[in-house]
Amino acid sequence: MVVELPKSLSSKHLLNLIKAQKNAESALALFDSATHSRRVRHSPIVFQHILRRLTDPKLVVYVHRVVELIKTQQCQCTEDVALMAIKAYAKNKMANQALGVFQRMEEVFGCRPGIRSFNSLLNVFCECNQWGRAESFLSYFETAGMSPNLQTYNVLIKIMCKKKQFDKAKGLLRWLWEKDLRPDVYSYSTLINGMAKSGCTVDAVEVFDEMSVRGVVPDVACYNVMIDGFFRRGEYAEGKEMWERLVEAPSVYPNVITYNVMINGLCKCGKFDESLEMWERMKKNERKMDLFTCSSLINWLCEAGKIDRAVGVYKEIAENGVTVDVATSNSLLKGFCRAGKIQESFELWLLMDKQDCRNIRSYNIFIRGLLENAKVEEALSIWELLQKKGPRVDSITYGVLINGLCKNGRLNKALNILKEAKGGGKLDAFAYSSIVHTLCKEGRVDEANDLVIQIQSCDFKLNPHVCNSLINGFVQALRLNDAINFFRAMESAGYSPNLVSYNTIVNGLCKAERFNEAYLFVREMLESELKPNIITYSLLIDGLFQSSKVDMAMNLWRHALDKGFKPDITMYNVVIHGLCSARKIEDALQLYSKMKLSNCFPNLVTRNTLMEGLYKVGDLEKASEIWDGIFLDELLPDIYSYNIRLKGLCSWGRISDAIELLHDALNHGITPVTITWHILVRAVINFETS
Repeated sequence: MVVELPKSLSSKHLLNLIKAQKNAESALALFDSATHSRRVRHSPIVFQHILRRLTDPKLVVYVHRVVELIKTQQCQCTEDVALMAIKAYAKNKMANQALGVFQRMEEVFGCRPGIRSFNSLLNVFCECNQWGRAESFLSYFETAGMSPNLQTYNVLIKIMCKKKQFDKAKGLLRWLWEKDLRPDVYSYSTLINGMAKSGCTVDAVEVFDEMSVRGVVPDVACYNVMIDGFFRRGEYAEGKEMWERLVEAPSVYPNVITYNVMINGLCKCGKFDESLEMWERMKKNERKMDLFTCSSLINWLCEAGKIDRAVGVYKEIAENGVTVDVATSNSLLKGFCRAGKIQESFELWLLMDKQDCRNIRSYNIFIRGLLENAKVEEALSIWELLQKKGPRVDSITYGVLINGLCKNGRLNKALNILKEAKGGGKLDAFAYSSIVHTLCKEGRVDEANDLVIQIQSCDFKLNPHVCNSLINGFVQALRLNDAINFFRAMESAGYSPNLVSYNTIVNGLCKAERFNEAYLFVREMLESELKPNIITYSLLIDGLFQSSKVDMAMNLWRHALDKGFKPDITMYNVVIHGLCSARKIEDALQLYSKMKLSNCFPNLVTRNTLMEGLYKVGDLEKASEIWDGIFLDELLPDIYSYNIRLKGLCSWGRISDAIELLHDALNHGITPVTITWHILVRAVINFETS
């Protein structure tokens, strides 16, 4: 409630009343009341105070009105009053309005701009990334007879850092020392902050160390920036070392931000025990529990699956009287769902309701978590609750619900919800792509196509995820021409196909042995500046091998290597499988040897493929070496591995060895499948009849 004004009101009394208002809106209302109902002529100090309270983005629009009132009342003000107006605009990055105040200072405030006003306006241009205006205005300093001071050069350092001109910034620091302008801690912290955030931690350490040499004492903000910079890059040891330097510094102490940075950084590096030790240290040093720190710690612990520890932190902050906010509760709710702790998630959900601590993100997290745990009916009950008394449903909610229902085999329910949502325009690409993908997966490609046509008729902009799902559906249904026609329709409608679109088409064409067309699509990719990736080459090579075009496949393999591609394990496996199928086993073994030299280590699929190829050509000794290598490299053979070896041994009459291998599989907990028994039975029958 706004205070009722007395009939007689001095400027000093009004100032005290305005200062007593807890929020800026009440202070402004009181100021307006005094202006209009009492026709008070305000003093400069009243104007200065009210302008200071109008920096909030919601209230900055009133700055102009106050400035015009100063002009109307012809109040002779100092530069401090004008600075408040400039700073209010500066905080909200309103460069043009700040410039307007600067240009009218004499006219409105009755004072000339001094170096502080010049520096403030220069800083506005910097914060708005208006480099050209900043440089032009800096040139104006000399024209206006204004000598730059250290604060001016500090703004220049900030500009250079924002433009990542760190060498120029270091050069400016040296120049300042030569001119005896003595850079301060702000000069150095600006440069250190810029370097650290850009990942130049080594250079940042050099600048940090220079401070001590120059007699400039780093403040806690400098240490915080350095620690954060190291942890952002995963440089745990360096971040910890900087923390130790801060702890040992005689006149600087860690603050709440330091602990926040440390706890976040340690969690990011996977040092959860140390992060909890830091949490205990923060409390021991009587640092006030920062809710952001608490929320971050709970979130990291949940992400790492350490849900019990996260619960401990949550309970502790609640017991210490800290009001748990919705973000913190959401983090724990997400953690419970990920850990499959459904009962605990419902208990927390009810507690959040009692504390009036739920938002739309809470509903989205819980619905997603329940669906990921196959609790479909429970998720639908939360959805019904949301519609009855929850916050306004957003597109994310529909996306989460529809995608989850599709994954749980409830496609028709998802389609019904899709129909409900269409009228309100609350659907995004995620929801549509989930439906289209699932329809295609279930072979309902025509329905998926009809849905895409409906989407277009509603002026909903298709995205590659929706389009690619339909293209893949056509390809899987062996409707290649439909896939290509839709691909072309995408282009005509202005939706640019991406790499996945091209790869899907190329894959289908290769499987259909339409290699000439596949190559034409690859050429199109190159012309549209989309570079074929490892998947593209792997698809083409695999298709060529399957069509017995071995030489063409190997030429394409060499072409990919010449282009600088570093094959991944999948690409190596495709080529090795193709060579083994073509009985070019020596070539396959040479490639296998080269893999390790390329830092691409063979996996179980590689070994299985080679064993199968070696057994086909009768090289049992080499096949046994590959088998032994599986165990030497600490890989665990699967039933497919055992079946390959069983078949290989049986094919060459080694029945007793095969029986022994079966016992080995059982001892290793490998359960035989139908094909396992089929291999052995057929081998025994063939042996007895031979």
